[in-house]
Order: sequence, then C-alpha cells, then structure tokens
Amino acid sequence: MSSQRKVRVRFAPSPTGGLHLGGVRTALFNYLYARHHGGDFILRIEDTDQTRFVSGAEEYINECLDWCGLTPDESPNKPGEYAPYRQSERKATYRQYAEQLVHDGFAYYAFDTPEELDAWRKEEPNFRYSHENRLQLRNSLSLSKEETTKLLSDGHPHTIRIKIPAEETVSFEDMIRGRVTFETSLIDDKVLLKADGMPTYHLAVVIDDKAMEISHVFRGEEWLPSAPVHILLWEYLGWKDSMPCWAHLPLILKPDGNGKLSKRDGDRLGFPVYAMNWTDAKSGDVTKGFREMGFLPEAFINMLAVLGWNDGTEQEIFGIEELISKFSVDRVSKAGAKFDFEKAKWFNHEWIKKTDNMEILPQIEGVLNQHGITLYQSDYVWRVLALVKERMTFVEDFWEQASFFFTIPDIYDVDAVKPKWNASKTVFFQNILHEFAAMEEWSASDLEPFFKGKIADSGMKIGELMMPFRIMLVGGKFGPDVFQIAETLGKEEVIKRIEKALPHFA
Repeated sequence: MSSQRKVRVRFAPSPTGGLHLGGVRTALFNYLYARHHGGDFILRIEDTDQTRFVSGAEEYINECLDWCGLTPDESPNKPGEYAPYRQSERKATYRQYAEQLVHDGFAYYAFDTPEELDAWRKEEPNFRYSHENRLQLRNSLSLSKEETTKLLSDGHPHTIRIKIPAEETVSFEDMIRGRVTFETSLIDDKVLLKADGMPTYHLAVVIDDKAMEISHVFRGEEWLPSAPVHILLWEYLGWKDSMPCWAHLPLILKPDGNGKLSKRDGDRLGFPVYAMNWTDAKSGDVTKGFREMGFLPEAFINMLAVLGWNDGTEQEIFGIEELISKFSVDRVSKAGAKFDFEKAKWFNHEWIKKTDNMEILPQIEGVLNQHGITLYQSDYVWRVLALVKERMTFVEDFWEQASFFFTIPDIYDVDAVKPKWNASKTVFFQNILHEFAAMEEWSASDLEPFFKGKIADSGMKIGELMMPFRIMLVGGKFGPDVFQIAETLGKEEVIKRIEKALPHFA
C-alpha cells in the first residue's frame, strides 16, 4: 500500500432503494478526504445484484449527492478515463480474473445446486462452505479433472468460489482501527462469480478498485468481516503493492446506542433516516427524507460530519470548506455514534439562522405556494424571513411563525384580555386609528415611543394595551416584536386589521 500516489476515493452504493444517512456520511468522508488531499472523488454504481436492482435508484443517488453538494469528479454521468462506472457494464472483465484465480489455485468451480446447498443447511444449521467441508461438496476440488471438464463443457450451472486457506492469519493496518487481524479458519469460501456470470461484491470491488486506481477505501464498519477476503484477492491477483489503504467507519447507532440505526427505527421514533424522500416502486409508500422535512443541506452535512468525527475542539458548526480544511482520519472515532434527532434539529436551526436570507428565499416561496399564497413581493418575504428565522427549526416552520404576514386573522385569542376589557380601551384604539393615519414616518423606531407615549397619556398600563394590539395584528399572543410586525405590515394594513379586530374585544 502506498500513501504517495494520488488520492482517489470512491463512493460505491447499490441502486436498491433509499440512501441511508450512513451511506451519505460514507460519501461525505470520502469527499472530504479527497478534497483535503487534492484528490478525486468517484461515484461508482455497484449493480451486480440484478435481483435487488430498483429502477430510479441511481437517479435518486445522483440527486442526493447534488443536494448535499458532494459532486463527483467522475461518475456514470461524468465519465473519465476509468469508465465505465457501472459494474453491470464491466461484466466481461470479471470472469477473466475469476478464471485466472482458478488457474492459479486460489479459487475453484462449485457445481452444487441451490437445492443441494439447502439440504446441507437443513442438516447443519450453521453450515458454511469452507475448508472443513469443501471436499464433501460438488466442486472442482472434490471432483476429478475429467468430471469437472465435462460439467463445464456441458454448460452445467456453476459458481466460482475463493479457496480460503485453512490455518493462516490475515492482518492489515486500518486507518481508524490500527492493526486488525483475522483467522482464515473462521472464514468461508465466498462466491466470487455467480451462476449468471455476474461477480459478487467481493470480486467486483477488488477488480474495480484496481482498474480505477483507488488509493483509499472508506466504508462502513459492517464491511470489516469482508476485509480479509478482499486482502487475499489483492494478494492472489498479484496486486498487493497496489492495494488501497483501508478505513472502516464507525456505525451510526440507534438513539439508545443499541445497534445500527435502521429505517424501522426512524418509522418507530418519527424521524427520517434517508437523505431525501424515497417512494417504494411496488407499494407506492413514501419514506420521508431530511430534505423534504425541511433540513438545509449545509445542516445535514454538518450533522453527519460530527457523527463520528471532531476537530479536537468544542466547535460544532462547520461549513463545507472548513470541513475540507480540518478533516483528518485520526480524528474519526472507532466507537459507534448515537443518532440524536433533537441535535439534528438544533443543527438545522443554527444553519437557518446563519444562512443568508436570499439563499433560503426560494424554499420559503415554495412554502407560501403550498399554502395558496402566490401573490407577494420577494423583498417583502425577505423582510418577514428576517423577523422570524431565529424561531424556525425547519423551513416549513416559516408558515407557522409568519402566516399572519400574508393572511388577515379570522380568529382572535381574546379570552385572556376580554374579561378586563372596557370602553376606555375601545376608545383608545379608535383614537389610535386616527393617530396612525396621520403619521408620516412608519418604522418600528417611530411606532414604539409613539404608541407607548399614547398609553402613558391614557393613564392605562402598558400590558393592558400592548397584548391586545398584538392580538389585533396576528390573532394571538405570539410572534416577533409587535412594532417590527407593524412596520412590516405597513400602515394601511395595520389600520385595516385594528378596525376588523376591535369588535371582537367588546
């Protein structure tokens, strides 16, 4: 393994469904490492298992990466000199290497039918095809050369399996975990080439990583048990000196820390685990994603980055450029990281606060359109957003926090003020209507001293008139500073709202 060659990393998902946030984090760490070292970030689609292939899933993966801002340097849509980038389009490549392994004594043909293997599993609940029983099974190691040749020439369905040595150890240096060692006696003879001629992940990943000159492999901890098979393949194919450096990322755990976070956990606990909405092609069921829930991509990426990584300080908010600058593998934890949806919401709240209003404006206008508000001026929406964004956790919260800026209230929460209402208060607001109409300057800084001065002149308490004023404008006891609300609504609208609301107080 060489650390001197150019950094080339790959994100290699299977197009089988929605993209789990753990998958996006793998893509992110690959991306950050490549950008930090001036290398290439590659998207490769691992679609060798045609039985699990889902139409539309590849397009979904591309859209997820686009939304997250993780743009590949090479991909099926942006091919480079290492094309093709779909494993199904490289099918012809794999068999020659599988046959080479057989020829060199590192693999063998297996002619066992699925029914024969099922029979073995019934007899031995923990059955595994390995050095312990391979000579009792139907393969080119247990059959004569003539029998094997005849089965092959007759076109008998067969797989090719790796021949795992019986009593050896396989060790490697993991960039996160340090020295990792496996006993080969505990590893079964994995299928490398399936009966349909397609490779399994084990064979394809090694051949493709070599062909694409991948220098570093970042993948989830769940792939750690496969590492010795892959290392043996690198060695058996004569490529050990070209083998990439390995980094097995910690799992993203359930909120209670007991096991890997799954889609079922999200369904059960009411939060998304996919980057974007995923529609099941068969059932039509929609699984909600972070994007559609109202997460900003910056917040989603920030949240994922600190699930298993930190920069050694107390800092939690990072933009993508800062992540690229600070990312280092030695700050990635070995231990799994608990997913905390409340913390994820906090990240989104912080990013909404710090993101320029103009960047969020298109999404805000989308929220307005969903609620039937189509006639508005963007500069007005911008000013409203500036008033309420600190109260927003999600983009969709804009409507809850600001709907009264676009629709006149139909219901007024007067229960708390009505028992103390009297004719003097009615007269105060009737007079204030005329006073407002005569005002030439209409800003919060003018309105506040003016309104409070009028209250003082009336001899009534501020609290007795400020709350009714707010309720008249917004319908309830909520919202930002009432004089900021009045300034933003404008003089004519404020007068109209007071006139409409006043009868509800009497």
